[in-house]
Amino acid sequence: MIDLTIAEIADIVGGRLADISPEQAAATRVTGTVEFDSRAVGPGGLFLALPGARSDGHDFAAAAVEQGAVAVLAARPVGAPAIVVEPAAPSAGDGTASVLEHDTDGSGAAVLAALARLAAAVAARLVDGGLTIVGVTGSSGKTSTKDLLAAVLTPLGEVIAPPGSFNNELGHPWTVLRATESTDYLVLEMSARHRGNIAALAAIAPPSIAVVLNVGTAHLGEFGSREAIAATKAELPQAVPSSGAVVLNVDDPAVAAMADVTAARVVRVSRSAEADVWADAVTLDELARPRFTLHGGGGQVDVTLAVHGDHQVSNALCAAAVALECGATLDQVAEALAAAGPASAHRMQVATRADGVTIVNDAYNANPDSMRAGLKALAWMARGKRRSWAVLGEMAELGDDAISEHDSIGRLAVRLDVSRLIVIGTGRAMSAMHHGAVMEGSWGPEATMVADADAALAVLRSELRPGDVVLVKGSNSAGLGALADVLIADEGDPSPGTRGGAPIA
Repeated sequence: MIDLTIAEIADIVGGRLADISPEQAAATRVTGTVEFDSRAVGPGGLFLALPGARSDGHDFAAAAVEQGAVAVLAARPVGAPAIVVEPAAPSAGDGTASVLEHDTDGSGAAVLAALARLAAAVAARLVDGGLTIVGVTGSSGKTSTKDLLAAVLTPLGEVIAPPGSFNNELGHPWTVLRATESTDYLVLEMSARHRGNIAALAAIAPPSIAVVLNVGTAHLGEFGSREAIAATKAELPQAVPSSGAVVLNVDDPAVAAMADVTAARVVRVSRSAEADVWADAVTLDELARPRFTLHGGGGQVDVTLAVHGDHQVSNALCAAAVALECGATLDQVAEALAAAGPASAHRMQVATRADGVTIVNDAYNANPDSMRAGLKALAWMARGKRRSWAVLGEMAELGDDAISEHDSIGRLAVRLDVSRLIVIGTGRAMSAMHHGAVMEGSWGPEATMVADADAALAVLRSELRPGDVVLVKGSNSAGLGALADVLIADEGDPSPGTRGGAPIA
């Protein structure tokens, strides 16, 4: 982060000093990173005291100082140099309740609000120094596109982007505070569970370039309708000034309509020629890695992606459009995309084991759109293979549409001729997925419903054979990432029916 004194930070966030004199606060600078995990704090750092599921960050203030923190941002004195902000209950719909589920006294909300103010101040200074902020949102594909954006911008300068899906009221400002005076591009992924969430994130670090990928049904239970989701995603292009640019995937009509709500210049991307940046001649290789011709910037270039799935074409087009806006050449874009493999864990990571079994680990998250994309990629990879396996967990936060959407995914697996469907979980939604597959024509062992990941692992260890392709996918709450990791680590015993192994932790 920018070099600031403890006194300056206290003034920015509206906090009071505790266990440190005004003179010491004015003389002591925060030169390290801002961390909410005391184990990650380094020399010169600032520690955020936040409530957690099993412990309260305030209890780890002393440990953070021992690790090198020069101050703690807290909601009460902690017996160490601190900036204390007053506890405040989260406002209805501001998103902090979902980020800090264990914030019973408002301490976490207060620290998050202070963190946002600090990040906003730092972002403003860096933008004045020439920083370009790029924001990306969409119902699915945000993290993959964020990773592609980082890849295509890296040849142009220093890039800061969040690890994984740091895209909420905690991860967003935390990422902003990773940027320094030497950072040229700050890429930010923005998610929402309520109206106003994206507007609030954009206010912390106003983007000069925004990307909207799609409007789907993720978090439908929270928003109530696809129209409400679209209105929330539109908060990002609305935040871009007239001097900026908004990249819209116009293959999605709801995204195309956002051209009418932004003051910025609109850059349209598409899989048809009626756009500013577009792709044609799309093909997939044996592992569903797309190849296509990219058109834009007055020229064209052939592109081969290192990520998997036909849906990655739109993500790559959006990343390419941003890079072209920032001055990249088409050849630079093509070279960067060709080298940009899956960068975030449990997102369309493809691994082929020594025994010839291919595992597609897409277990970090799931909604109806991403589930359909994953199943289509699985079907493509399995062409000519022995069998395809879809190992699926629940899609969370779909509200009243949960039953119909899970039923639809079960039916789609059958229509795509997936050999085996393993449905993990025994709730109503997963029963609907299993029932949908059975009603579509998959019965007996073709569609299996099991109680948990350990039961699924037992089936897979018993029945997988060389040449099989396995997709593991579900919402993060389903916890299937560990299952995918175990499957990848299995080396493939020559006698799979006798293979044992440890259960999933």
